[in-house]
Parts: sequence; structure tokens; C-alpha cells
Amino acid sequence: MLLAHDLEGPADAETVVLLHSSVCDRRMWEPQRDPLLAAGYRVLRADFRGFGDTPYPAGPYNNAEDVLALLDSYGIGQFALVGASYGGRVSQEIAARWPHRVTALALVCAARRDQAPTEAIAAFAEQEEKLVEAGDLAGAAALNVATFLGPRADAATRERVAAMQLHNFEVQVGGADVGRSDTDHDLGAVTARTLVVSGAHDLDFFLQTAEYLAAHTPGARHTGLDWAGHLPNLEDPAALNPLLLEFLRG
Repeated sequence: MLLAHDLEGPADAETVVLLHSSVCDRRMWEPQRDPLLAAGYRVLRADFRGFGDTPYPAGPYNNAEDVLALLDSYGIGQFALVGASYGGRVSQEIAARWPHRVTALALVCAARRDQAPTEAIAAFAEQEEKLVEAGDLAGAAALNVATFLGPRADAATRERVAAMQLHNFEVQVGGADVGRSDTDHDLGAVTARTLVVSGAHDLDFFLQTAEYLAAHTPGARHTGLDWAGHLPNLEDPAALNPLLLEFLRG
């Protein structure tokens, strides 16, 4: 099964793959779509299984391998990767397992396999679980919005994120996602130019993750955004887009 996706731009252009946060789906990259296309890139946005328009998984799967299968279906050999939060975690696995295919790697407030939880992220997860178990999916979505969007996010952005998260809950509730696997990978194997982005208003869990990624990914550059929360590409696209385009251009 191929992931639900959008692929736009010239077939002979450099491809930029955008992988979404688990709070959102591929629609979170709408503010980056036009600037990337205008800069001459081919843009691929995909929904992981159980998010957006991709059905909930019925058996074992691996997100990194799903993304590679999608790229292979179009004959895309090399590409740049931009991953937000959980999408950043998947991006790390791709860049480490298939380093010859990834030309540039941007990790935006990324998660990481085996990162030790902090009290703040554990408290959030506990509260979210209680709301979901009580059937208050709208309340759980509102909790995610309050937790992960920084001060620059306007009301319309908060509504969009709430709608994406609520849809994810509706797709996922009642299922038992026992089939997802993450394959062991070594950040030291990454050869792509790497940018690690963190937001000063994000949870400490993700700030610690950014520090780890910057220290353990060869040649990585770490940029902290003093205005940002967890989803800077949505909170202030006008501030984030130039940083992303500058990095992609090398």
C-alpha cells in the first residue's frame, strides 16, 4: 500500500520530501508548498499510516520503508528530507539506513528513538491518554494545540491543527497499533548536510532531543528559534521559510 500523498513540481527538479508531525498530517506543510515550488523544487508530502488520508495499519509496517516505497514508485533516487517532530524521527532512520539517497536533512523540533522522557512530556502523555480513554477526543486535540503551538500561532492556525489532530484520533481510536517497527540505526551513518531546528517555547523533551541530534549527527548545525514552539513552520511561516530555503540551497 502506498501512502496518501501529494507530488508537485517538475519531474526533473530536486525533490524535497516533507514528513509531518504526529499532531498533524501532510496538510501541515501547506505554508511551505508554494515557496518550495517557486524556488524550483519538486515537493512530496505524505501521510503516515493512520494519519490524514492513509488508512490505519492492519499489520506490521515501518514508516521509513513506507516512505522509501513511495519514492521508489516514482523512480526518485536522491532527495532532501524535512521532518517535523515524529516526521523528524522517521527522517533520521531514512538518512541513516539509506545515506546515499539523502542529500540534505532538516530536523524541525524532531523526536528521536530511545530519547528518555522528561516529566513534562510524561505528564502531557498521561493527560492525553485520560482524555482519549474518556472519549473526549476534542479535549485531547485541544490539549495538543495548547501544548505544541507557540505564541506566534494565530487562531486560524490553532483551529487547523485541532482539526488535523482530531481527525487522527478519530482514525486511530479503537485500533491496536502493534505493528509499527523502528529499525535500529546509527546517526553516525548520516552523510547528508543536516540542520537541527528547535523552538525555545517547546517542551524540554524536544529541546534535549535537539541537543542530542546536533551532537551525534556528523556535521549537524543547530539553530534555536527564540520565538517558536513545537510547530514553527505553522506558527510563523514567514520566519521559518527563509531559513529552510537557505539550508536547502546549501
